[in-house]
Amino acid sequence: MPADRTPVNGPFRIHVDPTPTGAALDISHYLTALVLTLAQAADEDGPGVLAELVNIAELDRSARHQGIDSPATHERDACVEEFLKGLSAGELPVYGAQVMRLADRLREIAAPKAVSSRPERRTA
Repeated sequence: MPADRTPVNGPFRIHVDPTPTGAALDISHYLTALVLTLAQAADEDGPGVLAELVNIAELDRSARHQGIDSPATHERDACVEEFLKGLSAGELPVYGAQVMRLADRLREIAAPKAVSSRPERRTA
């Protein structure tokens, strides 16, 4: 039976694929909704949204210069959190049985794989 790469189908689809070192969560459906919400906010108050984003960019530059535990880092993180709250976009919800399907898919990907003890045949 082929693995279901989309264990979460709503309200935002989450695709899960194996990678050589773990798993990749494709949350592009959620990110599309976030960009559309941001576009709507910019349409309603472009100068205000731009001012918030410029402030976050300035705080980020300062945070990168000052270090991970600097006041600028904490202020940047707080501003980003507030900005996302304003967009109602800080969390990616997963409901009901989809929680277990997501967990099962991740467990399936993370499970150790059998390694063949037979040497590969090479053909010339």
